[in-house]
Amino acid sequence: MAQASTPVPATPAKFSLGYKLAWGVAALGTSFISGTFAALLTMFYQDYLGVGAKWIALASGIYAVWNAINDPVFGYITDSTRSKHGRRIPYMRFTAPFLAVFFILVWFAPKGASQVVLFLWMLGAMIFYDGAYTIIGLVYSALLPEVTESDAERNGLQISSSLFGLLGMLLGFIVPDLVRPKGGETSILPLQISMIIVALFSMACILLTASKIKERPEFTQVDKPIALWPSIKFTFTSKSFLILVAQNFMSILMSSLVMAMIYYLADYVLQMNTMIVLAFLFIPLLIGVPVTNLIRSKVGVAKAQQILLTIAGIGLVAMAFVPKTLMLPCIALAGFGLAGPQTLTNVLFAQVADEDEIRSGVRREGAFFGINALITKPAQSIAIALIPWILEVTQFVTRDANGGQIFLNQPADAIFGIKALIGLIPGVAMLIGAIILFWYPLQGKHLEEIKEKVLQMHAEKTAQLENLQ
Repeated sequence: MAQASTPVPATPAKFSLGYKLAWGVAALGTSFISGTFAALLTMFYQDYLGVGAKWIALASGIYAVWNAINDPVFGYITDSTRSKHGRRIPYMRFTAPFLAVFFILVWFAPKGASQVVLFLWMLGAMIFYDGAYTIIGLVYSALLPEVTESDAERNGLQISSSLFGLLGMLLGFIVPDLVRPKGGETSILPLQISMIIVALFSMACILLTASKIKERPEFTQVDKPIALWPSIKFTFTSKSFLILVAQNFMSILMSSLVMAMIYYLADYVLQMNTMIVLAFLFIPLLIGVPVTNLIRSKVGVAKAQQILLTIAGIGLVAMAFVPKTLMLPCIALAGFGLAGPQTLTNVLFAQVADEDEIRSGVRREGAFFGINALITKPAQSIAIALIPWILEVTQFVTRDANGGQIFLNQPADAIFGIKALIGLIPGVAMLIGAIILFWYPLQGKHLEEIKEKVLQMHAEKTAQLENLQ
């Protein structure tokens, strides 16, 4: 009797420019809304509404616990979903309107209310907003490793996502900066109206991408879900994943601090228009994103990440110590290096998912991105709590304490506190992240073997899907 032939290894999918553009539009929406949230949240509640540092720190702590629960739960749910419409896209479509509503509520806290009321409003709005954002961000990230096995194509999709994402992040700084109260202004109504526009625009971007991209049916109809405990075991026994998530923790801490401190740096240290500071940060970052593809093609994904993390770390650390006239060039150097974590991190997670498929037999991107968030999202809460604490310790004078007026003559300790929060601390985090990647195993010949095995597995799953149909 003749034996069945082994399926020819699958060929990694390649994508048109139009597909890549459609892929990136969702990142415009998610980055616009998350960039606005990160840049303005602490300043809005502390500087404009007068919420004390202890209340913000308490809200951040509870928020961190919520983050520790929702990401792995939703990651496991999406991995286990079996629907003819897919296991990722339906969640994006259903959740986008809720994300818009919950984001709007963040900025409609009752001004003049007691500290307790403002604390409860901040906490509740953060929790609901983050729950919706988690679902969308998780499934969007999990789609990248699934759609193609090629690191080059994944990098191309991620470049599109990163460029759109940077545009969204830039808008997340510019829009609130144009409408936030400055000088003697006290009304927050223009800011609140702009937040409604941000929410609706971001929702539309997410829905557009969800309507254009498709999932691969073999991972929904052929793969069998893994039970919860084995799934957890597979995840936490992956050396590649644990090393990568440790590095990513440092990147999340860095980005949370830098985004939240941009306004402080522009207003109180450099005393210049925020747009100038953003230009020195984002123009090199925009240049660096496509350059990551060139560096990756020469040295591989992991080494490219190390190089760019080191560049970013040097630029950020230097900001805390150089004269004011040299701070903008340091910001530009850091901006170029930040293209690494902005673009290459998800490509590294895709490699981890490939390796795991060989071990577990199924695609489990949701589990990895969910557990990654479990470990790294507390970095955002650390940043939210660290900023008001360091500013309060260094005797920073808030607008609320100064009768609603910006106080430019801050104490020297407060100025250094701002420079430490936007430069020294995140810079050290970047350098630690670069060192951690020396232990990342998915490089060289071992990575090539993983890629070959995954292509063979996908060919077999495609054949099984054809038989089922």
